[in-house]
Amino acid sequence: MASDKVVETVIAGNYVEMETEGKPKDIKSKLSNLLWHGGSVYDAWFSCASNQVAQVLLTLPYSFSQLGMLSGILFQLFYGLLGSWTAYLISILYVEYRTRKEREKVNFRNHVIQWFEVLDGLLGKHWRNVGLAFNCTFLLFGSVIQLIACASNIYYINDNLDKRTWTYIFGACCATTVFIPSFHNYRIWSFLGLLMTTYTAWYLTVASLLHGQVEGVKHSGPTKMVLYFTGATNILYTFGGHAVTVEIMHAMWKPQKFKAIYLLATLYVLTLTLPSAAAVYWAFGDMLLNHSNAFALLPKSPFRDMAVILMLIHQFITFGFACTPLYFVWEKAVGMHECKSLCKRALVRLPVVIPIWFLAIIFPFFGPINSTVGSLLVSFTVYIIPALAYIFTFKSSSARQNAVEQPPKFVGRWVGTFLINAFVVVWVLIVGFGFGGWASMVNFVHQIDTFGLFTKCYQCPPPSLPPQQLNATAPSPLHHPHH
Repeated sequence: MASDKVVETVIAGNYVEMETEGKPKDIKSKLSNLLWHGGSVYDAWFSCASNQVAQVLLTLPYSFSQLGMLSGILFQLFYGLLGSWTAYLISILYVEYRTRKEREKVNFRNHVIQWFEVLDGLLGKHWRNVGLAFNCTFLLFGSVIQLIACASNIYYINDNLDKRTWTYIFGACCATTVFIPSFHNYRIWSFLGLLMTTYTAWYLTVASLLHGQVEGVKHSGPTKMVLYFTGATNILYTFGGHAVTVEIMHAMWKPQKFKAIYLLATLYVLTLTLPSAAAVYWAFGDMLLNHSNAFALLPKSPFRDMAVILMLIHQFITFGFACTPLYFVWEKAVGMHECKSLCKRALVRLPVVIPIWFLAIIFPFFGPINSTVGSLLVSFTVYIIPALAYIFTFKSSSARQNAVEQPPKFVGRWVGTFLINAFVVVWVLIVGFGFGGWASMVNFVHQIDTFGLFTKCYQCPPPSLPPQQLNATAPSPLHHPHH
């Protein structure tokens, strides 16, 4: 990317750090552009794929043990398709909002457009408030989950410190994401993140196949309604990674090219999640009901340690992905969003990290939080609100006639699109929010009753038992397992 490309980006209205303009085309600036300033279709694809499958890769085998093999595979395919559809809707609404505003001569030179602003511009302040509340809460707990996952994973390499102490340490490390200005600057990170999850997924697959089935392996799922809908909701959460879709689009030089990117990212992600979850479940069966982290069952080896380390780095990246939109919201609230000083903006962002750190220490129940966030927050943020927003934005015939993007012919134009949206709303409301919310809350309360808040080392094995033997000590199959 040459410097003139950066200037062209500014003219197009996309957010770019101002200090990059007008610099000579020396090696240093070219290297900076190569590693730092991403806005291409490929950058968006890496960001979507990398952000979609992080630590949840390790809990999908556990979901399979709750759902059974067939339901596990079908739910992944179904929610992958549903997630891609609502990401497409969000991209259409973003382009519609941005086009309307730019016709009014609004300049987005130093401003990152966010989902709640799209809702505000198209549908008014009530939609904005609802979108903002759901999105921020989802991203807040998404960041909390990354910290809990870091502590859980590192414990498999070094158990000299308890998980709560590891949470303190990783909270401090993740706070450094305040220095990453925007999604333009995740180019190298999202590329590396996807390599890391690709390695981990294929490690899980190959290691499980080489390990073979454990003696007397049972595949009895599904057995209980609570477990079934908890597992289904975790998969809903897996493909609900587009609370940051608008910010990723805004970082593109040509956001209108985003439409198919999320679907292509999902197809790649399925090549990681389906083989790994199926192989681990095939090898360990019902043992997974008491081990939500797949690392817990695989024997210690240099390959497993490498996978743990790579996932730790990726969780740092995903923490940044989830937190960056929160940083933007906070900057706008305190009037610092258009400040050109990176250090001042980093200082302003720090208060966002503190409640995330605190919540990760209060609720270290990694598995239950995934499902609870999926049912209560992802269901609305990612599926219901975008589908309803699309219907209400284009409900009048004049809005449909003047739409920047017409619906594709193969889905049945406007009628087909509205019918698909209605199905998404009804399905996710009943199955995701209704049954999923009930199952997740039952499970979550069970963890609090069993372990209490601020627990020092959530479901750590007793000193005399290795993690592989913890299965025998688990008090109930309702437990969200060894995390």
